Amino acid sequence: MQSGQFRRAAVAAVFVALAGAVLVRVVLPANSEAAKAPRARVDQARLDNAPSEPQNWMTYGGDYAEQRFSRLAQVTKDNVSKLGLAWSFEFDSNRGQEATPLVVDGVMYVSTAWSRVFALDARTGQELWRFDPKVDASRAIVGCCDVVNRGVAVWKGKVYVGTFDGRLIAIDAATGKPVWSVQTTDNSKPYTITGAPRVFKDKVIIGNGGAEYGVRGYVTAYDAASGKQAWRFYTVPGDPANGPDHAASDPMMATASKTWFGSAWHQSGGGGTVWDSIVYDPELNQLYIGVGNGSPWNRKVRSEGKGDNLFLASIVALDPDTGAYRWHYQATPGDSYDFTSAQQMTLATLKIAGVPRKVLMQAPKNGFFYVLDRTTGKLISAKNFTQVTWADGVDLATGRPNFTQNAFFDEGPKMILPSSFGAHNWHPMSFSPQTGLVYLPVMQRAVVYTQDPSFKFVKDRYNFAQSFLPPAANAPKVSAGLIAWDPVAQKEVWRVRQPESWAGGALSTAGGLVFAGNAHGEFSAFGDRDGARLWTFKQPSAIMAGPISYSIGGVQYVAVIAGAGGGQSLMIRDVGRPQQAQPFGRMLVFKLGGTAKLPNVNLTLPPANPPEEAFAPAQVAAGAGVFYQQCVFCHGGSVLPDLRRSGALADRRAWNQIVIGGALTANGMVSFAKWITPEDAEAVRAYMAAEARKLKAEDAVRGGEPG
Repeated sequence: MQSGQFRRAAVAAVFVALAGAVLVRVVLPANSEAAKAPRARVDQARLDNAPSEPQNWMTYGGDYAEQRFSRLAQVTKDNVSKLGLAWSFEFDSNRGQEATPLVVDGVMYVSTAWSRVFALDARTGQELWRFDPKVDASRAIVGCCDVVNRGVAVWKGKVYVGTFDGRLIAIDAATGKPVWSVQTTDNSKPYTITGAPRVFKDKVIIGNGGAEYGVRGYVTAYDAASGKQAWRFYTVPGDPANGPDHAASDPMMATASKTWFGSAWHQSGGGGTVWDSIVYDPELNQLYIGVGNGSPWNRKVRSEGKGDNLFLASIVALDPDTGAYRWHYQATPGDSYDFTSAQQMTLATLKIAGVPRKVLMQAPKNGFFYVLDRTTGKLISAKNFTQVTWADGVDLATGRPNFTQNAFFDEGPKMILPSSFGAHNWHPMSFSPQTGLVYLPVMQRAVVYTQDPSFKFVKDRYNFAQSFLPPAANAPKVSAGLIAWDPVAQKEVWRVRQPESWAGGALSTAGGLVFAGNAHGEFSAFGDRDGARLWTFKQPSAIMAGPISYSIGGVQYVAVIAGAGGGQSLMIRDVGRPQQAQPFGRMLVFKLGGTAKLPNVNLTLPPANPPEEAFAPAQVAAGAGVFYQQCVFCHGGSVLPDLRRSGALADRRAWNQIVIGGALTANGMVSFAKWITPEDAEAVRAYMAAEARKLKAEDAVRGGEPG
């Protein structure tokens, strides 16, 4: 059933507004089995044994090991060509979509842009309820990579979501109504939450983001029933003048402080946010957190160019009951590149040198694939899975990378691979215990790093403390792909080239398949041993999120969210296909013999809209500088409006009311009066006018088709 196609007589709709803070819409189909069943009855025993319930997908990575492997095998290499759309559901926003849905006992729980949560009948797509935490749209200005959300957690009848404005909310899984809410961050600082919570042993764990803007990272454990804080672990030391944090991390902060120098990081917080990967290990009763980049990025400014800056770009193991430190491994000491280690961590037992080893695997931004002994944190092996110019390997004795001279841009610009976009970013990878291979979305995009001698810390804006130049003409071409990686032999087995932009997240199955999307709207199935493309479904929006599989009544389903997501989608237009309007996000669910159709959606962009005024070349040049300093991070890509086509571009007054007056604050476009002058805003309009004239001429050559 397509979303919204239900008879009014068969439903009752209830709208509940709670103090203006949340909006709950409950839709109860009269004949729905899902509506009658108990909801989200997930506890420790079920999650410990999640692999024995392949019909469900009860936690973000499929199970506690976060292998993203489905043991369902109804869909195979032999019949995948018969896969068709079973149903789809359109969400209520065209902003970034990165979530992995959960399915428990026939009900799908999924988060979307702006931290909204939907419960759907997983067989039909019928909406059961929706929950809107009513995030203040003005907070969008402190989100590096759109107002995305990667997922929810479920536990004992509740659904947990971290909101973009820093709340952790428990929702009644049966009604969609909030049970409790706690503010996990200081809202006077530019914190955000985009990652999925994790739940174990009656605790729900959440991190945060915002290092680009100037915050101090941490993770917090809350009581799953009440929302009471259980413990907190800070990932970088605080300003010594403020004294101890009275947190679980206090005993390690003296050690960490010895690796930081100067005082610049006191103002910026130091960074180190845990914005994505958190993994619980029931075998060892350990919790692993992936720590992000520094604030500001550049260690020369952040820490006088010295020190490892613990625990930036690290994996840290904690006691899950108390939050106490156990061990850490730092992949990129003293990181100056945004080489976060917040990417997915996967647990497994691998036979290495003939001996079974309990391992943790990670492929972070820096381009190396790491295999760690997860009992001790000792490095077992590391090998680059893409071209790397900042290091020529990793010393297995010390665990440290062998930095090359190309890594240091203190004395001049250096082209560095991979870049801050990452050899692998948030897009989930998958491990198949059947093949022993990891299926990894990768990309290659070079960036030239250089010093920014004029840097001054600015609250609520990007604080890189370095500049970026376009790569030389002979730089490696931008590329993306899905690779199969052997973590024992540390070598590539096969590679499928994907469109130029990021490849989407991966799912492997017992049917011998790997499912993954890409930036051009293709969702494909590949053979897990050879990478042969066996099936593809095309639709108009990028598919970046991680797929899942589940079954109901003996029927296997494969599900994935369509919708561009991530910083690159905001900043860079995909030159590989014609430009189009960004459609609303959509849940796509497939089964063998599925015959559902997608609705027709008008994706026509408005025409280029250059004003009639003539602007001086100096004003256009000045506007280009302001645009690339302030605007490109959101308006350079395909998600937010293309300013060359803006209806306000030809109207100086309307433009000023938006950029300086904040007329569109409710949509997330706040006033920039704190950072630029009205003259700067007009200069940006002059630059956009020049670009709009070019675009209008290009569109005319293409016969009016937007490019």
